[in-house]
Parts: sequence; C-alpha cells; structure tokens
Amino acid sequence: MSETIAATTELSLTPAELAPYIQHTKIDPDATRDEMIAHAQEAVTHGFNAAMVPASWLPVVVAELSGTGVEVASALDFPTVGVMTSAGKAAEAAEIARLGATQLDIGVQVGWLKSGRYDDFREDIAGVVRASGLPVKVMLELPLLTDTEKEAAVELAMEAGVAFLKNASSGQIETANPASVRYLVDRARDGVRVKASGSIKTYRQGLELLRAGASLLGTSAGLAIITDTGDEETVSY
Repeated sequence: MSETIAATTELSLTPAELAPYIQHTKIDPDATRDEMIAHAQEAVTHGFNAAMVPASWLPVVVAELSGTGVEVASALDFPTVGVMTSAGKAAEAAEIARLGATQLDIGVQVGWLKSGRYDDFREDIAGVVRASGLPVKVMLELPLLTDTEKEAAVELAMEAGVAFLKNASSGQIETANPASVRYLVDRARDGVRVKASGSIKTYRQGLELLRAGASLLGTSAGLAIITDTGDEETVSY
C-alpha cells in the first residue's frame, strides 16, 4: 500500500502514476462474475492500490488477486449508511475478514451523532475495528454534519481505532474536494490517514486531492483517471 504523501501543491504525478493511490471500485448490483474477475484483473494490470468490491464477491476477487500484491477492500453499512445494527456490523466485519479482505470501509451512525449519542457512535465503529482486525476506513458524511458534529465525528472515529478518515461515502453526499481533505488531514492523528471519495472523475481532480493530503482515492473511474480521459460526463461513484 502507498504510504501517506505530503500535502504539497508541488506534487507532480503523471496520470498513470496516480494508479497506486486509487482504490478501483465496482459495486454495481448487477455485476456478473466475469465482470468482477475483469475488474480484479484491471487492478493488477494498471497497478491500482486495491480492488474495492461488495462482500458477496470477495471469494472470487480474493482468489483472482492472490499473490499479486493488490489489496482487496470491501464495505459494509453502505451505500446507505447507518442502517445496520452494531452487532450486525461487527458480525459482517468478521465475515469479511474471514473471506480475505485486507481493508474495510464502513458507514457511520450519523443520526446517533446528531442525537448526542457519542458513546454509541464510537462503539459502533470500535466494534467493527475489533471484530475485523482490518484497517478500517470510516465514511464521515461531512456535508451532513454541523461544524461541531464534524469535530466530534473525527475525534470519536479516531478514538475507535480507525486507520482512515473519509469525507463521504459517495458522490451522492459530496464530490471529493481539497477543502474536505485538508479538513481531515489537519485533524488526523499520527498514523491516521485520509481517503478521498465521491465522484472523482478526472486526473486533475485526483491530483488536487493528493496534493491536499489524501493518501488514497476511492473511485469507479480509475481507468479514465490514469489515461486522462475523464471529464464531467464520466460516471463515477
């Protein structure tokens, strides 16, 4: 996995050099076995950091990526976040780890945070960290939070033991932007990194997010980004 890069406006990477920072994402509900295998193969061919796939396809993708050095990431309580019970999340997290995932992205209980249930919010995340034993990336849904709630969410997530802070779960919540990345980078403790997520479509956008301090980019438009063919019409979640 790529290490944290320094936030600097001087960072210079070609489109192809962004590949090691991209978590190549495919979560289409109608994706077939052949499509998931092709997705995994693309991750290897182009040197992406990881293949991000639904848990139901982990056995296929893990087998395809075995020995390649490409990470296998999955997600839970997603794409609609905050709908699972804490016990359900922990159980699914343990199963995801058993199936061979090496990283895990999770949704958070935004409603609990807004209700002042801070201990429950923290424990919901911590339960996943403990059950999975994997590096956990937490989708904080920053646009849905007040300034006070943002500060609390970041601190509580780090207290829970997350490895990564994420600005949002998808482009439906926020288009990833340098301001949100810098907000998280400025508050991240030593060892905690930032993943940018949400409608990342172009090489220039990806480079700006890395310059702002992101360590990883979550996108379904990885191929368009590394070939510098993405534009506003490109589909990316």
